[in-house]
Amino acid sequence: MHIYSAQPRGFCAGVDRAISIVNFALEKFQAPVYVRHEIVHNYHVVKELKDKGTIFVDDIESIPEGSVTIFSAHGVSPDIREKAIKRNLRIIDATCPLVTKVHSEAKRYAKDGYHIILLGHRKHVEVEGTMGEAPNSITLIETVEDLDNVQLPKDKPIAVLTQTTLAVDETQTMIEAIKKRFPSVVQPRAKDICFATTNRQKAVKELAKVCDLILVVGSANSSNSNRLAEVARSHGVKSLLIDDVSNLTISELEDVENLGITAGASAPEFVVQNLLTWIRQHYETDVHTLDVGSEEANFTLTKDIREMDSL
Repeated sequence: MHIYSAQPRGFCAGVDRAISIVNFALEKFQAPVYVRHEIVHNYHVVKELKDKGTIFVDDIESIPEGSVTIFSAHGVSPDIREKAIKRNLRIIDATCPLVTKVHSEAKRYAKDGYHIILLGHRKHVEVEGTMGEAPNSITLIETVEDLDNVQLPKDKPIAVLTQTTLAVDETQTMIEAIKKRFPSVVQPRAKDICFATTNRQKAVKELAKVCDLILVVGSANSSNSNRLAEVARSHGVKSLLIDDVSNLTISELEDVENLGITAGASAPEFVVQNLLTWIRQHYETDVHTLDVGSEEANFTLTKDIREMDSL
């Protein structure tokens, strides 16, 4: 079996930063440390942090007053932030800087009188946070079909923003459809879909050129991991989304000559390595790296976080 290993894959800068923040808080303040929602959408990451004493909650009001509380990489709405302040929680914000950028754009467009079309997945925590920044000025669109039925204010200019983890090609199709209906629509100067999402999807497209099957390591609730599997399928290649090797059977690899492996932006590398080890135990393999470019971004802990131990 020929194995093609995608690069880049796995942790992005925002995920790495968010996990580092939780570990920092555990070291400085000791358990328990509370996190609003899962810090990132990955079973293994969440389990490891739970084992260290992290408590994940969806209801901010269930956190004891005064507790150390971390906002996840997906961001939160102003309403959640206000509730946390009222409970006198010691807040550490692990929101990905690229998500924060989208929040800032939403506030700016709303302040300038625009109505915003937000491309994203309903009920995804990132989308909920973005919509909370300007609830009266945002309409959520999930598909091109939604656009056919949407009614927008006729007296306001239109701007478009996107969730950071969408499928690049599908999003571009929706943006083109928006432009046809609203020719004067305004887009941000920089693309909202994050560079890590874009790079991982680009790598999957390259894998699809040479592979019979593509394994995507990631959890079922991970938006960016699901998009990787969808990109593979849209290019005519079967793809399986797996949390780890326990989700895979030998029969699913039968007759596979060229196997592609990648990982979502919240999936740990040790899971990929365990998968490779398991495959080598059952098949004679050679492994090739399919590299579409390096990622050098590094989102460091901000000064206010690093100085929290003095509080």
